[in-house]
Amino acid sequence: MKLGRLNHMGVATPSIANSIAHYRDVMGATSISDEIILEDRGLKVVFVDTPTHSDMNGTQIELIEELKPGETAISAFLAKNPLGGQHHVCFEVEDIDEARAWFEGQGKRILGPTIPGAHGTPIFFLHPKDMQGILTEIMETPKGEH
Repeated sequence: MKLGRLNHMGVATPSIANSIAHYRDVMGATSISDEIILEDRGLKVVFVDTPTHSDMNGTQIELIEELKPGETAISAFLAKNPLGGQHHVCFEVEDIDEARAWFEGQGKRILGPTIPGAHGTPIFFLHPKDMQGILTEIMETPKGEH
């Protein structure tokens, strides 16, 4: 299996509005997506684009806020980190099923089924204890992107 580019870093936040202001006013971000509501997961997300060069795709920062505080996959993280912080990293792969089988063959624990991610492509998560202490999202490369 060949690991693709770092697609995004997930940042859990108690307030997307405050985080957007930070990335815009302090970090100089100019490209920020509309909110994406993941109703079934009780989350909303916004993607902040990092600057790109003409020959490469930039990395995104995924801001994640709970719609239902205390009832989501990021609740425990925010309870331990009330100001928010880095939650996960996401790498692209060409074939999500092949990647899942490869990680399973390596004895890595996969957290739940493969599901549609906020980008609309299939994703799954790997247990941080199997990934050098980092919650790792694996995402199939969106069609039409490099």
